Order: sequence, then C-alpha cells, then structure tokens
Amino acid sequence: MIALAAVVVPVLRRHQPRRDAMQLLHDSGLRLRSLGWAALGLLVLSGVVQAGYRSGGFAALASAALWTSPWGQLLAAKLVLVGTILCLAGVHDFRVGPQATRVSREDPEAPAALRLRGRASWFGRVNLLLSLVVVALGVLLARGFG
Repeated sequence: MIALAAVVVPVLRRHQPRRDAMQLLHDSGLRLRSLGWAALGLLVLSGVVQAGYRSGGFAALASAALWTSPWGQLLAAKLVLVGTILCLAGVHDFRVGPQATRVSREDPEAPAALRLRGRASWFGRVNLLLSLVVVALGVLLARGFG
C-alpha cells in the first residue's frame, strides 16, 4: 500500500511519456496487489489466532460476556475496521484502480483519468488511516487500556 504511493508514484510522475508511466504504474500495482493481499491474509489469520489466545480460547469468542466487556467491544470495533479495510481494498484493487490505470493509459490527462486516479488515491489514503487505527486498537487489546 505505502510502497506504491511512497516509491513508485513519485518516480513515475517524472517519467515521460505519461502513457508509459501509466503502464508501469499498472504493472507495479498488479505485482504489489498480490503481495498486499497475501499480507492481509496473514494478518487476518494471525489476528484470529491472537483473538483466540487473548480471549481465553476459541470457545470464549462465542461468549456474550466477552462481547459485552470493554475488551470485547474494542475487539468488535477492530473487526469492523478490518472488514471495512478489506472491502475498500477490494474495491480499490479490483475496480477503481484498474479502471483508473486503463483510462490513464489511453489518455493520462483526460478529465476521466484524473478523476479516477484521484478516487483511487483517496481509497488508499482512507485505508492507510483506518490501518493505523487498527494498529492502535491492536496495541490497546494486547497491552491493555486501563
């Protein structure tokens, strides 16, 4: 997520012709998408294991007492944010991002291309912000919040 925005995009902004830059952005995005989804899968898997471990076992995750406790409510908030991140990432990676690069490869300066690239950029920014909140919630869940 950050690699594309922090490394690839700034380099490509100086690249001419712009159509070639858009093709490179598309190719980089496809490669990083595979890595990003693999990382998200590992994070979800490790999160499930940690939730089971820290809640006192997987059976405890089905307990209403857990979900009404402050720790359980914090976990629920984190899970909602993780679900939101996954949904936004899916829309960005499989709909908005490819559409933006397709239109931009045809004419990088077209109003539709600029609008779609801006939309894709906002998806990434919102996901980054939500990811930072998820990290903070993870720290609170692991270290306590009292």
